[in-house]
Amino acid sequence: MNRPPIQHLALIGNFLPRKCGIATFTTDTYNALKLRYPELQVDVYAMDDHPGRYEYPRAVTAAIPQNDRDAYLSAARAIEASGAQALWVQHEYGIYGGPAGEFLIALINRLSIPVIATLHTVLERPNADERRVMEALLRRSSRVIVMAERGRDILKRVHGIEDNKVVMIPHGVPDRSFADPDDFKPQFGWEGRDVVLTFGLLAPNKGIETMIEAMPAVVEKHPQALYVVLGATHPNLVAHEGEAYRDRLKALAAEKGVAGNVEFIDVFVEHNGLIDYLQAADIYATPYSNPAQITSGTLSYAVGVGKAVISTPYVHATEILADGHGILVDFGDSAAFAREIGGLLANPAELRALSRRAYARGRTMLWSALSERAMRELKHVVAARPQRLTKKNSELATLKPDISAVERMSDATGMLQHSIYSVPDRRHGYCIDDNARALILMSKIDDVDDTLRDKWTTIYGAFVQHAWNPEERRFRNFMNFDRSWCEDAGSEDSNGRALWALGVTARDARAQKHRDWASALFDSTASIALELGSPRAKAFAMLGAAAMLDAHPGHALCREILDRFGTELIALLDVARRPEWSWFEIVLAYDNARLPEALLRAGAALGRSEFVSVGLETLEWIVERQTSPEGRFRAVGTESFGRAYAEPLIFDQQPLEAQATVEACAAAYEITLEPRWVAEAKRAYRWYLGANDLEMPLASPQDGGCFDGLMPHGLNRNQGAESILALQLANCAISALSKSAEVVAGPERAVA
Repeated sequence: MNRPPIQHLALIGNFLPRKCGIATFTTDTYNALKLRYPELQVDVYAMDDHPGRYEYPRAVTAAIPQNDRDAYLSAARAIEASGAQALWVQHEYGIYGGPAGEFLIALINRLSIPVIATLHTVLERPNADERRVMEALLRRSSRVIVMAERGRDILKRVHGIEDNKVVMIPHGVPDRSFADPDDFKPQFGWEGRDVVLTFGLLAPNKGIETMIEAMPAVVEKHPQALYVVLGATHPNLVAHEGEAYRDRLKALAAEKGVAGNVEFIDVFVEHNGLIDYLQAADIYATPYSNPAQITSGTLSYAVGVGKAVISTPYVHATEILADGHGILVDFGDSAAFAREIGGLLANPAELRALSRRAYARGRTMLWSALSERAMRELKHVVAARPQRLTKKNSELATLKPDISAVERMSDATGMLQHSIYSVPDRRHGYCIDDNARALILMSKIDDVDDTLRDKWTTIYGAFVQHAWNPEERRFRNFMNFDRSWCEDAGSEDSNGRALWALGVTARDARAQKHRDWASALFDSTASIALELGSPRAKAFAMLGAAAMLDAHPGHALCREILDRFGTELIALLDVARRPEWSWFEIVLAYDNARLPEALLRAGAALGRSEFVSVGLETLEWIVERQTSPEGRFRAVGTESFGRAYAEPLIFDQQPLEAQATVEACAAAYEITLEPRWVAEAKRAYRWYLGANDLEMPLASPQDGGCFDGLMPHGLNRNQGAESILALQLANCAISALSKSAEVVAGPERAVA
């Protein structure tokens, strides 16, 4: 047995019985791998342009409907769960859904395993979508396979790819003995004929007209010459115009007086049948009209069985037929095709010598060689996966709060939403969500110069204040960089967050002037909370009301908000609850821990034990679902959102979830003084430091930054406002919680 260097591989591309060259290539690749490495598990994911049409063989693990983006995400989850060690992509434009096939990128970006890609087309002049998708594929791929050196050159010139990432592996060919064409001609009725063959799906870019126009001159000297056009019409062409193109070619042959010397065989020929046809031909012709064609499987197969080839000088032909292994003529030059074909037919010794040279070249391209070279590359990329952290959780030191990154993202208007890596991206402007969070941070963070704190509290407060639209009685959310508002009223969640920030500022701001301002604006706007319908918006408003009630005991509106919304949350729980599901909704979403936190804060403020009891129950439930099998914190991934009564999916994990869990657990500890909640808060906090599914830190300790998310293949390395603020607010919360736990338990007994 040939034991492979890896044991489990996923393979994606078209697959037989779909009728196209990529399907043939992917199927031949699969068969070559299984023949060379019988113990290798290969899961095939077949791209499906007509769901339900094809009866795939058992080798196909799953078919992916080409235009169903959700199916790509489902396939990614299946690949991830399967234990496959790498994914091998067969890439061709037109077989994947979305602009330029961008749905494929959605799939590979949700995998943690290495990706290698075979590029069947490399464009000199890609359009904007083609460039964007190709460069996303190149970034994600650990190795890129091309089948001609020109492909490597184009990738370097057009896309700037590093040379060591590109591998040239020729198109595979079958292992067949060199044969005399006359031995195969009788089975096709070609006895006594000089056969010139062209094979492939029939389409205008194949240049068949050039060969038909060459045939009169060939037939004049070799009356028994027969030009065979083998292959079904391309399915896309059939869908557009039926067999009109084939009929035009037949009419051209009749017009040239060579109808009896041109034979059209309208079938899709699979592997073994194709080889028989090839071996029955004396000469193989590829009169293709596209100079940029970088791969031709039919040309490779013809060379592999030792055919004398006459071809136009497209990229693949130029390379594979170099050094006397074939004959090249100009594009569209019928006279040259006639001259070269006639010359070979007139000189059998030369014809046989050229066939032998082609066969020798083909022996270097066997499918077995392709599978071995590909397996070597797969072994390298699997072995080169990034090393994970080895620090124990107890060695992950808590970070000191730091507003450096917050300042980097802020200007005189407020805090910008997004960044490209660490540089603010002004195209997306500002939002009240982030400025409300930043306003809260200014009240929470210690060790900030009073002048600096005053400056930023005023700027973020001014943003929230300016966002209030008295005509609509709503806070606006999104603002362009030029300070023009994008809307008259923001989302319910953004309005809830604005009230939350005002309540916290009214209670916790270090300067009386800011507490007074926040109290006044809260009082003039907070009645909008009673019109909110979203559970999370209500929870945010409850957190603001609880803080405001601390600042102003007896505040009637705050008590009404807490009482009414707390009762409504419990009612939602009663409706959605199942034995295995103790949650307020039938789905999970973002900021999940804010719902139990709001109940806990409301229960503490109003003395309502049932609010506290339900808050603890639901917090325990969500904490359990945010725990990986290894015991690490696992934020509910964004792909989980909206899936009824479903266990959460892993990715994409975002910093907001860890912050919400830290602060909810801190609330639980304040109420119960149970050390377990300190431990849970610290477990969630350590997610930022690398105690997560990928064991990669998201926090950037040197400047207070935080990456935007934990993706299957690594980090989203942008550092937006939401992520930075989540880390810094979590830093503040965990610091305050640790100090509180030390006071209660004593330094020696504080939870580690």
